[in-house]
This record gives sequence, C-alpha cells and structure tokens, in this order.
Amino acid sequence: MTAAERKELKTFMTGLKKRNPYETEFHQAVHEVAASVMPWYLQNEEYRKAQILERVTEPDRIITFRVTWETDSGEIRANRAFRVQFNHSLGPYKGGLRFHPSVTQSVLKFLGFEQIFKNSLTGLPMGGAKGGSNFNPKGKSDAEVMRFCQSMMTELHRHIGEDIDVPAGDIGVGSREVSYLFGQYMRLENRWSGVLTGKGQSFGGSAVRTEATGWGCVYFCDHMLHYHDYEIAGKRTAISGSGNVALYGAQKLIEKGAKVVTLSDSKGCLHIKDGLKEEQWEEIRELKEGSRGRLSEYKSTGVEYHDGKNPWGVECELAMPCATQNELDGEDAKRLADNGVIAVIEGANMPTTQEAIDLFRERGVLHAPGKASNAGGVAVSGLEQSQNAMRVSWDRDEVDNRLQKIMQDIHKRCVEEGGGGDHIDYIDGSNIAGFKKVASAMLAYGAV
Repeated sequence: MTAAERKELKTFMTGLKKRNPYETEFHQAVHEVAASVMPWYLQNEEYRKAQILERVTEPDRIITFRVTWETDSGEIRANRAFRVQFNHSLGPYKGGLRFHPSVTQSVLKFLGFEQIFKNSLTGLPMGGAKGGSNFNPKGKSDAEVMRFCQSMMTELHRHIGEDIDVPAGDIGVGSREVSYLFGQYMRLENRWSGVLTGKGQSFGGSAVRTEATGWGCVYFCDHMLHYHDYEIAGKRTAISGSGNVALYGAQKLIEKGAKVVTLSDSKGCLHIKDGLKEEQWEEIRELKEGSRGRLSEYKSTGVEYHDGKNPWGVECELAMPCATQNELDGEDAKRLADNGVIAVIEGANMPTTQEAIDLFRERGVLHAPGKASNAGGVAVSGLEQSQNAMRVSWDRDEVDNRLQKIMQDIHKRCVEEGGGGDHIDYIDGSNIAGFKKVASAMLAYGAV
C-alpha cells in the first residue's frame, strides 16, 4: 500500500470510528476489508464519487428489542435482542442468530458486515445480516429455551420473510432453537415458508446443513494446499472448538487422511497425540451434541485434557480456529509459526487478531479468512432456500456436490484477486472479490 493509500485508509477509519464509537469488533472487521480494497477503490473514481465504501459500512437498519420470558420457577427475565440488516444489494438479508452473553451491537455489526462479502463470494443471491441476543441457553431447560424463542419470534417475525430476511442458526442456536423459532413463526403468520434455514429435514431443512461449514472449510483447505503443491493427507491439524464447525471439520479431515490432534471448548483443550480416530470422534460428537457435556468429561486412550489451555502450542502443519472471534492472537501465531504451521484455515468468524494476521503474512503462512473458508454453511443455507422455494428436497450427494463446487469457485475467486503467482494473499483476494460484486450492484441502483 502506498503512502497516499495509507493516508486515505486512516482518514476513512477515523471517520468510521467517530460514527461508531466503542464498537471495537466492528472497527476491526471494517479495517481488514478497507485495507484490502482501498488501492482498487481509489483507482475507480465512479465508486469513490458514489461513496460506496462509506455506504457499505453503514447498515440499512438495526432493529433492537426486549425479549421477556418466564423461567420454570415462574420468575420473569428480560434480555436484549437485535437484528442487523446490513446490506441486501445481492438478495434478501441472510445471516445467523447468535444466543450468547457476549452478544452486543458491535459483535453483530461485525458479523453482519462480514456476512455481506461471505455471501457475495458464494455466488448465490443473498445479502448480509446477523442477529441474536445476550440470552444464554446453557443451563436452561428445553421449556425455558422454548419460551424465550417464542417470545423473541413474536417481535422478530415483523421484520423477516423469505424474500426479505432469512435468519439461520449460529453459536447457541442449533436445531432445537431454530425449530422453536420456526414453530412460533408459523403460529403467528398462519403459513409455512422458508423464512428460516437450518430447519430439521422433516420440515424443509436441507441435507448436509449441519456438516456444511466444517466440510466446506476442509474442501477450501484442500484446494488451497493443492494449489501450493501440498497434500492434506498426513497433515497434523490443530482445531479449536467442539461445536458443529469443529466437529464436522474434524470428521472430513479424518476422511481425507489428516491427523486431527486437538479439539477444545471454553474450559480447556484435548490433545490427541496420534490423531483422532473415527470411534473417538463419534464419542465426542455424542458428548457435545447429545448430552451437551464438557470435553473434560471425555476419557480415552492416547487423549490428554489440558485445563485452561488452547490448541495453538501443539505442533501441527494445519491450524483451524473454529471457536470464536479473536481467539488466536499474536503470541499464538508465533507459536504456530515456530512449530512449522503451513496453513491457517478459519472456521470461525474473524478468529485471528490483526497482530496474528500480520505475523502469518510476514512468515509466509497460508491464511484462509473465514469469509472464504467458512462460507460452506451459508452456501447450504442458500441451497435450502432454493429447495424450499421449489418445494423439492435434494439428497446428500446432490447437496454435497453443490457445496464442493461452491467452495472450489470461492477458492478460484480468491486466487484471481489475491495476486496470483506462487503465494496468494487469501485475505485480500476474498475481500476484493466479495466487495467488487456488492459495489457494482450498489452503483447500479443509484443513490439508495
């Protein structure tokens, strides 16, 4: 980046931070995209005159509301909920709902902003949005979660629709929560429509939706490694998290012959020295999805649990952060690079800090950003929308084949915009490719 481009970036970010004070996660997400696209943006006067960059960083609207619900003991509780409808230039708003105590407007704005470009990269007609609540489903009974979801949908249903905004699940919002939300939507609207994705297959959900984000990460990783003359088979892979993305990413890695050496949760890390076996994977899946237990409860030969540790000190060739934003910092990145990591594939949204990104670039580590590598989940959500609209249901092979093609196309777009040659800057490639499509649509619409 030239001195003039750096000056423009600084000026732009100063204005954005002034308009959005204290929203540090949102600032971080915007800075990453703006740094990538600024050289191209400044060379295209029509986009600059139309203030596309300023407009794309301002949400179309943010809906904030109270969710009041009753505990099993009869106590009244109130939580705050949001829906950030960020940009629908390419199609109806699309993005998940997150239930977690860490949910704030800043977090949802960063996620919704990322979603714009992630959805753009899939090639499917979807805009970007995100929503959720600071409600924590952990430790709640099914009846309490149901009452919360029904109360939330009582307000949310006014703002969504199959051609307006189609939410899905995210952290804290799995099949149980989506089912309760969808049931209340039907009660209120008196109609069945594909207004939510991630539904059960018995009532309009898509095959492979549960596995899609994790599988998609591995498909993208495979293309990235192959492009740089590596093979995925035999590679030691450190994974953080133990939710859907981590679990099904691990499943696909085992299938492809990689050695999954870690999984983690908020309390600690499992180290599997010789690589996770299929039967161990199934036991952990049942622990997490069935009984909603902790990894500390898991016991098996060759598996060690380290309380309070993360996976990034374990020697590996591949790292797949799949837990949450900013989980992998500069110190973690240095440990990974010193231990010989060759590629980082993001399964979570913005899991690496800017310091970590800079270090990976400096050390020549391949780095796939979440908006590219974890786009498989929203891609299959888009395919679920298509199936609902056509009143059809594709089998697992059909959906998986479409997912593989979408991830291959995303990798191709990243290569085309990421510099070409022997080493691709996948962060720049994904940001530029996603931004160009959205910017072109916004320019075509005029001053709206």
